Amino acid sequence: MLVIDKPAGIPVHAGPGGGPHLEHWLPLLRFGLPRPPALAHRLDRDTSGCLVLGRHPKALRRLGALFREGKIEKVYWAVVAGIPAEPQGVINAPLRKDTARRVGWRMEIDAAGQHAVTEYRVLASAEGCSWLELRPKTGRTHQIRVHCAALGCPVVGDPTYGGPASLNRTGLNRTGEPLQLHARTISIPLYPARPAIEVTAPVPPHMRAALAKLGYTPAAETELLHA
Repeated sequence: MLVIDKPAGIPVHAGPGGGPHLEHWLPLLRFGLPRPPALAHRLDRDTSGCLVLGRHPKALRRLGALFREGKIEKVYWAVVAGIPAEPQGVINAPLRKDTARRVGWRMEIDAAGQHAVTEYRVLASAEGCSWLELRPKTGRTHQIRVHCAALGCPVVGDPTYGGPASLNRTGLNRTGEPLQLHARTISIPLYPARPAIEVTAPVPPHMRAALAKLGYTPAAETELLHA
């Protein structure tokens, strides 16, 4: 497998409107194999960070099983508008895709939807916003973004689930800047008799200023990695 650091702002698949997408460049990552790697899972266009690729069909089957069985642990960092009432907790809110909209679609919380659970922990708060560590226990579309909004703390820069408030009120982000959501770490138990493979993506440029206002420093990053 390969784990790459996906930049924000590029979709992983070709969209109906065309334009650049990550799969276009995957043939550059063959490294001697006869076929390019393929996506083992997905990240939203505006989410940065760890993205897993399988280098051949057997690897993709193995990785797919690990994702389906919930054995792969993912950690996200987000800057959100607002401060949660509790410093840590669990968001348990089923999700369904709402396609009965005049334009586009979005995910909605619905008791009849798919099971969706996210654990969160507040790493720091300041100026009316928070730096969260999020651990999704399921892999639903837009799960973290919807769950943060349900917590009353939408992800800064999220026009779909946060609206103008998440773009403007904190002073940490301006309209049009990227979503403040980063797939920070992924832990993959690829080999049963060996420790899990853990990969960490560095803080992306578009989140450094916001995180710095919340106390992020390279030294703090080292401490968090070993917490």
